[in-house]
Amino acid sequence: MALSRRKALALIGGGTLLAATGAVGGFAATRTPNSAIRPWSLAGQYDDPRLNALSYALLAPNPHNLQPWQVRLEGDTGLTLIRDSTKALPETDPLDRQIFIGLGCFIEQMELAAGAAGYQTEVTLFPEGPDGPVANAELTRGGKADPLAAHILMRGSCKEPYEDRTVPAALANQLELLADIHTDPAMVDKLRRLTIDAWMVETMTPRTMQESVDLMRMGKTEINTNPDGIDLGGPFLEGLMVAGLLSREALSDPDSSGFQQGLTIYHDMLTATPAYAVVTTNGNNRTDQIAAGRRWLRLNLATTGMGLSLHPVSQALQEYPEMKEHYAQAHQMLAPEGHTVQMLGRLGYGPATQRTPRWPLETKLIDA
Repeated sequence: MALSRRKALALIGGGTLLAATGAVGGFAATRTPNSAIRPWSLAGQYDDPRLNALSYALLAPNPHNLQPWQVRLEGDTGLTLIRDSTKALPETDPLDRQIFIGLGCFIEQMELAAGAAGYQTEVTLFPEGPDGPVANAELTRGGKADPLAAHILMRGSCKEPYEDRTVPAALANQLELLADIHTDPAMVDKLRRLTIDAWMVETMTPRTMQESVDLMRMGKTEINTNPDGIDLGGPFLEGLMVAGLLSREALSDPDSSGFQQGLTIYHDMLTATPAYAVVTTNGNNRTDQIAAGRRWLRLNLATTGMGLSLHPVSQALQEYPEMKEHYAQAHQMLAPEGHTVQMLGRLGYGPATQRTPRWPLETKLIDA
């Protein structure tokens, strides 16, 4: 998550901030983590069709940008997708549900990219059972391009306030093929309240908040060295770090003025939401979670193509004790009894997003 200048102002207090940035103006010239975002420019530059598809797949959305995937190439046309079990969110995703949704996004984007290159992909999920590899895939010639593939390199998750502008009914109806779309003002108000309350639980529960803080990569050097997690970079923020105004300690201290102002800004962001998208499944096993991820990826690409923004706000769907009340409320509001709400997202018109860091493809290949 790249933190915006506006949000940073709130996190660390506006008064001394501007003076600090002025003091580091020269330093601010080139702080783009070019190494960390290079995988975006390398996508589609591989001769092997599997590597070509994987170079796009690794750009898929995933929880906290953990990138929980590893791949082993098999023979000349196959590959095995393996979950990297070291990438987990034990506090906010204790059942690894969100991790497998991210793996579903990866599979869908791989298949879309392969199709755009003229290859069809035959995917077999969990060939050795739910505790084994996530999928085997075989790529053969004969695939067709899906129009959604054209939006892969423009896709992002927009974590900014959205415009005070309704989502047109015609677009909402199209998106209903992929998710439940809520635009009714009364329902939007209820969901807005739910997402704010659930986010506050996560933020004010020390162990869940600390999980996010521990995943922050602060500044160009950290982002380039570990291109995963929550990236806090750019010339403005790095100037604040140099000035000692932005630190992990401040971001994890609820008593700090910056933390309190950050609450206000994040609340305003969540409030500025004109619509919501919801993905549910009949069941909740690993195959269901992969399917939810595939649908979410297609939804994210479809919204991108429409000029809409999408931002997951699934805190109410997390399975830990402090969230129990909001989890129950979300399911009562959004799914038939016995079904599972897998994803809840803000939908609307927001500003363009920055590219998020990624590990190079080569670091995700095993036994290569």
